[in-house]
Amino acid sequence: MKISEIWYLVMVNVTQNKFKVLLTSLGIIVGAATIVMVIAIGVGGQMDVADQFKNLNAGTIEIESTSSSTSSMMSARGPGAATISTASSSTRAVLSNDDIEEMMFFIDGIEEAVLLATTSQSVFGGDLDESTTASIVGTSEEYAHIVNLNMAIGEFITQDMETAVETTVVLGSSLATTIFGSASAAYGNIVAIDDRAYTVVGVLSSVNSLVNGVNVDNAAYVPYTTADKYLLSSTTYPEIIAVAADFNDVSTIIAKMNVLLTEIHPTGTFTISDAGSEMEAALSSANTLSVLLISVATIVFIVGGIGIMNVLFVSVKERTQEIGVLKALGTSKIDILLQFLFEANLISIIGGVIGVALSYALMPLMEYTGIRAEPTASAAVMALLFAVGTGTIFGFYPAYQAASLRPIEALNND
Repeated sequence: MKISEIWYLVMVNVTQNKFKVLLTSLGIIVGAATIVMVIAIGVGGQMDVADQFKNLNAGTIEIESTSSSTSSMMSARGPGAATISTASSSTRAVLSNDDIEEMMFFIDGIEEAVLLATTSQSVFGGDLDESTTASIVGTSEEYAHIVNLNMAIGEFITQDMETAVETTVVLGSSLATTIFGSASAAYGNIVAIDDRAYTVVGVLSSVNSLVNGVNVDNAAYVPYTTADKYLLSSTTYPEIIAVAADFNDVSTIIAKMNVLLTEIHPTGTFTISDAGSEMEAALSSANTLSVLLISVATIVFIVGGIGIMNVLFVSVKERTQEIGVLKALGTSKIDILLQFLFEANLISIIGGVIGVALSYALMPLMEYTGIRAEPTASAAVMALLFAVGTGTIFGFYPAYQAASLRPIEALNND
C-alpha cells in the first residue's frame, strides 16, 4: 500500500470522528498551550531580571545601613532593696560622604562610589491638573556613570550644583512626558517638588529598568545637598553605591568594607550586596521556576498521551473486522502499523497546533496578572515536537497490536 493511500484512510477515519478526535487531543491541546506559556513566562522572568540589572555592572556594590537593637541594664539600690531594669534602644548608622572618603583611601580596588538617598514627594507643574507623587533621588554627578544613565537632553547633576545647593532637577523620561508632554518641553522649565520650584536641567533617556528599587523613567534626581536640606526626613537613611575596578575583587572589597564600616560605626549594622550575586540568584530563581513549570507541562503531555493510547485501543477493537479485511486484501503488517501510527500523530499534531494557537491567544491576558510573558518561536516548535513525540510513543503499542492481528481472527470478530 502506498503512503498516500495510508494517509487517505487516516484522513477518512479522522474526518468521520471529528468530535472524538477533538476530545482525544484535549490533553495534547492543554500540554502544548502549557509548554508555550511556561517558556514565555520563563523568558519574561529572565528579561525582567535583565531589565532590573541592566544599568548595573557585575562589579556594583550596594551598601545600606540597617537597624540594630542594643540593650542596657540599670540598677538602683536603696536601703534594703535593689531593682534592675533593662532598657533597649534601636540604633542605625547614617552613611555619609565621609564614609566614602574613608573607603576610597583605605580600600584598594574601588573605582567610584557615590552617596544617594531616596524619598517620595509631591510633584506639580507643566500640564498637570493636580500634583502627582514621584520618587526623588538625591545624589551626585558620579551616579549617572555608575548606573549607566544617558541624557536625552541637558546635563546630569554637577559638582557645582551640589556645592551651591541649587534647586535643580533631572527628570526621568516618563516623568518628563507626564508633566510636560516631551523631554524638549521639560528642559529649562520649572517644576514644583514639595511646593518648592526646581529648574529642569536635563531629561534622561528611557531605560525601562529599576535601580535601587527606583523606576528610573519615573524618578527625579536632585543634588544630594539640596535633597538633604529640603526633602529628606529624619527617617530617610542614605545608601552608598560603589563600583569595583575588577569584578574578581568584589568579595574581597565587600569584606574590607564591612570591617571598615564597623570600625567607623561600632553600633551600626550594614547590608552589603553586589549586583552580580543578586543577578545570579534572580536568574537561578527564574530558571528553577521555568524547570518546574515545564515539568508540569510534561506531565500534562503524558496524561494526553495516555488518552490517545486508550482511544486507539478502543479504535483497534472497533475496527478489528476492517483490519481483517485489509489484511485479507494483502495489506502488510507495516502498512497497518503505519496507518494507526499516522492516525495517532495526526491527532497529536491537531492538538499541538490548537494548543499553540490557544496559548498565543491567551498571552495578552497575562498583562492583567502582572506576570511578564514573552512568546518565542522556539517554544511553539518545542510544543509541536512534544505533541508529535507523544503521539508516536503512546500510539505505537496500539498500532503494533492492530498490525499483529491475524486475518481470520479479525474477520470472525463480532
